[in-house]
Amino acid sequence: MTDSTAPNSVASDAKKHRRAGGRERRDPKAKMAGPAYLTRNIPTYDVMGEENLQKIEATAERILAEVGLDIRDDEECLALFRKAGAHVDGMRVKFEPGHVREILQTAPASFTQHARNPARSVEIGGNSVVFSPAYGSPFVMDLDRGRRYGTLEDFQNFVKLAYACPWLHHSGGTVCEPTDIPVNKRHLDMVYAHMRFSDKAYMGSITSEERAEDSIAMSRILFGADFVDQHCVILGNVNVNSPLLWDGTMTKSARAYARANQAAVIVPFILGGAMGPVTNAGAIAQAHAETMVGCAITQLERPGAPVIYGNFLSSMSLRSGSPTFGTPEPAIGSMVIGQLARRLNLPLRCAGSFTTSKLPDGQAMEESVMSMLSAVHCGANFILHSAGFLDGLLSMSYEKFMMDADFCGALHSYLAGVVVDDNTLAMDAFRQVTPGGHYLGSAHTMANYTTAFYDSTIADNTPFESWSESGKTDSATRANARWKAALHDFEAPPMDAAMDEQLRDFVDRKKASMTDQWY
Repeated sequence: MTDSTAPNSVASDAKKHRRAGGRERRDPKAKMAGPAYLTRNIPTYDVMGEENLQKIEATAERILAEVGLDIRDDEECLALFRKAGAHVDGMRVKFEPGHVREILQTAPASFTQHARNPARSVEIGGNSVVFSPAYGSPFVMDLDRGRRYGTLEDFQNFVKLAYACPWLHHSGGTVCEPTDIPVNKRHLDMVYAHMRFSDKAYMGSITSEERAEDSIAMSRILFGADFVDQHCVILGNVNVNSPLLWDGTMTKSARAYARANQAAVIVPFILGGAMGPVTNAGAIAQAHAETMVGCAITQLERPGAPVIYGNFLSSMSLRSGSPTFGTPEPAIGSMVIGQLARRLNLPLRCAGSFTTSKLPDGQAMEESVMSMLSAVHCGANFILHSAGFLDGLLSMSYEKFMMDADFCGALHSYLAGVVVDDNTLAMDAFRQVTPGGHYLGSAHTMANYTTAFYDSTIADNTPFESWSESGKTDSATRANARWKAALHDFEAPPMDAAMDEQLRDFVDRKKASMTDQWY
């Protein structure tokens, strides 16, 4: 796609469907359809009062002024901060209170990430909500073969599943590590898979500046160089090396995305008691300081470049030292993070379907729902890790992916809120149904039954006897059948043959230019 007007050509049609598709039709043969993204129709939940918010913000400013943070192996980044007036002493950078906030004033409050299919472009910021698959697992897991290292085939499978799922709006990024491809070459296959097997928005590589630039170069082939210079088409998920360290690999990748006018997602990974304080307020203050500096890097590189304020709070077992996910303290902490991001007027990435469970079981879904609801209520705009997260993110589970995606479908209805109009107030039904009667056959029920409630594709709502006679299957077993059926029925979105050839040629030439590296 090279026409610079193409991504806006069906914008009006896409808007018509953003509230539609939130519930599956009752016809079992009907193909589910979902919106390009969600528009929040319920308010965010502000859990912290003004006085305590100011205390956390003041602590973040004190961290930056009195302790500072290190920027390692990126002299250009240090030079940008030096030029902007920060105090730079070797690797250590300190800021006067309010300085970083001032830099962030050029960052947009919202932006569009354009997709190959314009109808699937997503809005990030404001009241928009975008669900994206889990990211970064070295292992994959399913009920048939158990836990194993991820391969390119697994990676492609998850891209296909995300494309086929109407409740996921984004293709994601490193949905699992394809460990059968050399480390220095796998980013090419991953970005190509997102482009070829999906037409939703996607993420690129951040593991080196060159790999980030390769991801952007492939996007320029797909969308056209001029269009990419003026519009966001790719995201890069950039992590702080907490506590208080930005290493050059990440800062260079963040600057590469910003330089190309593409969006970096700035994310500290704070494991409470290890990479940050064990107390929630201190961890939040540290995360706020680290994230603000990361976002500022993008604005110094290219003022006005899109950027997402990200966060990843987690806890740990203080008995064993093992990380724990989906626990209540990070969940409530995410709510505060949402308030802080809104005070900076930045789009937010926060939380997801987190769990430490090793199986797609009750623990997995209990922890995932705890964490995912915190993302929904804190006001997150881009929710990475919406589907597939298992084993503390070490494993991407096929069954968990389908169970999480089904919950995302339920969240479409939840975020739609309660519609109040003449139809939903149902006075015609009250007039038709006499006291003591029932609504099963009423005209109002017949007119609304196909969209009234969300129909889960995983849950079993039949009577016990029917469930027992059908094999007594559990959710994971039903999810196993669902992902297999989805892959069996998968049809790739069409792509122009010449465009596909250009992308393949780029990948082949880049691979041929370097020797394999496996670490």
